[in-house]
Amino acid sequence: MSTPATNPALRDAAPPVPWVRYLALGVVSLLMLYPLIWLVGATFKTNAEIFTEIGFWPSRFDLSAYEKGWKTSTEYTFATYFLNSFIITVPRIIVTVISCVLVAYAFARFEFWGKKSLFAIMVGTMMLPLIVLRLPQYLMFREVGMLDTYWPLILPSAFATDTFFVFMLVQFLRGIPRDMEEAAMIDGCNAIQMLWHIIVPLLKPAIISVVVFQFIWTMNDFMGPLIYLASVEKYPVSLALKMSIGATEEVEWANVIAISVVALIPSVVVFFAAQKHFIEGAASSGIKG
Repeated sequence: MSTPATNPALRDAAPPVPWVRYLALGVVSLLMLYPLIWLVGATFKTNAEIFTEIGFWPSRFDLSAYEKGWKTSTEYTFATYFLNSFIITVPRIIVTVISCVLVAYAFARFEFWGKKSLFAIMVGTMMLPLIVLRLPQYLMFREVGMLDTYWPLILPSAFATDTFFVFMLVQFLRGIPRDMEEAAMIDGCNAIQMLWHIIVPLLKPAIISVVVFQFIWTMNDFMGPLIYLASVEKYPVSLALKMSIGATEEVEWANVIAISVVALIPSVVVFFAAQKHFIEGAASSGIKG
């Protein structure tokens, strides 16, 4: 067998230079992050500078854009709209985790008539455009008197309608051995006890992935609140941002961009706080099963 000691070609071959790889990664990272960096810099610029300069470094540093953007053009500040967003997001995350874990547990661990067909139908609904469901859902919630409330934005998730999460949890569960469950069954645990004491702790990375996805998607949701909410005091951040753009004839874009940067902070904080478990859960759900 040829080795570097006996083969001059192998001995003289230079090992790959690590700094080249890091340089390439640094350049790609800068290209990916530059729009966000520019966004922060634009909060200190005038309208003329925003539309004429590609550089991110402003000519002045003035926090007045953040102050004006926070006050909005209505009688409410963005504190109200952030509170409304959390009133929608937190309950929706809770009911999503509960319902999706229960449905995924049933699909992954129980045998019942029509299981494969029901699972195929559930996966098939992921292919439906969300706009197809908007009209029947709107008519249904109108009939039960839930328009201009947060219920239409929260209630569907209590019935595991977020089929992507169910599919992800099922894939994760299929990669978990049943040894601990069988031992617990011998000790007298029922299905609910096994779910709470064994399955849920093992599902922690996947559940955190569900929380991160649902948090970001709900905070960024624009169409749902636009359809169901009519009162300005109930608007979430996504609608308040659009309202601040169309409130006057001449938009002060620095104010809008400033509050957009502030609106990004919760999603960024949640993502980085759960980054380790989020990546582990997303990777495991894709390669197991």
